[in-house]
Amino acid sequence: MGAGGPDEEEDNRWPPWLKPLLKEPFFVQCKLHAADSHKSECNMYCLDCMDGALCSLCLSHHKDHRAIQIRRSSYHDVIRVNEIQKYLDITSVQTYIINSAKVVFLNERPQPRPGKGVTNTCDVCERSLLDSFKFCSLGCKIVGTSRDFVKRPRPKQSPEKRSPVAAYDSEDSYSSSSHGRQNSPSNNKVQSFSPSTPPPTSVNYRTAKRRKGIPHRAPMGGLVIGY
Repeated sequence: MGAGGPDEEEDNRWPPWLKPLLKEPFFVQCKLHAADSHKSECNMYCLDCMDGALCSLCLSHHKDHRAIQIRRSSYHDVIRVNEIQKYLDITSVQTYIINSAKVVFLNERPQPRPGKGVTNTCDVCERSLLDSFKFCSLGCKIVGTSRDFVKRPRPKQSPEKRSPVAAYDSEDSYSSSSHGRQNSPSNNKVQSFSPSTPPPTSVNYRTAKRRKGIPHRAPMGGLVIGY
């Protein structure tokens, strides 16, 4: 029997270059070819050597090796499907069309909250997905298919988040049931959306009496008299 434990079996499910690839920082300046700034950006990776990100000038030392190119979309690393699917099973990972090419993202891109009407999200980071996919990136697939991974239940939306009207209704019912007074000041604040008209007072009445009347034209002449 083999001496390998569960961790070793878990690692053997994936190519040895995959996890180092996902951890590697790309699009930095090559330390060996920094003088040639136009070609020294590290956006290549050798699957055979696994010795870090490479620039185009470094590839001269990796002839006949399996080298792939990393690209970038909105500050996230991607790789074209036609390059990576030759070496890796990308089933269940959502693909995207960027610059007329189909790509997959290397690592997760969590969303603060899914958009309205979303019915499917990434099993790991809960990013919105099309219904036919389970993961938003290669990194999420590694995590989501591991033995120890437990998918978090999707939280249900509360009535307050679904509709502003429902939020006001629930707040009204809480105020009336907990305090038992329909006309309390707190209930008036919740149920009132505009200030009420104040009742007339004696001061207001005297002020109105002192106001100048509207000018009227005399019946038989052009004189304007104010009352």
